[in-house]
Amino acid sequence: MPAFVKTTAGKGEWLSSPLARSRLKAGKPNDLLMYFVYILHSEKFSRHYVGHCKNCECRLSDHNRGKVKSTKAYVPWSIIYTDQFQTKSEAFRREMEIKSYKGGEAFRKLVHK
Repeated sequence: MPAFVKTTAGKGEWLSSPLARSRLKAGKPNDLLMYFVYILHSEKFSRHYVGHCKNCECRLSDHNRGKVKSTKAYVPWSIIYTDQFQTKSEAFRREMEIKSYKGGEAFRKLVHK
């Protein structure tokens, strides 16, 4: 599971790979502009939501404060899966891939890792 850390620029980033952590230690926070695919779970309603973002902590907060129209009826949410990508287009492709098998065996394997 990724860890949330503050960069030298004062913004938070989710870091899950040793490479990303080494870049931070090397003083290269601009290299950390990563994108994430995430799966949220609403325990109360037994629902899932798949999305992508630059900052998982802020995005989760948006979902839980009712700022996202498609998820506000099912709060509270928790992050159960994240995956990290260098570009927004890679993250979007992965999001669409996960959504294409949502509810199937591949989706169940992801959320039960």
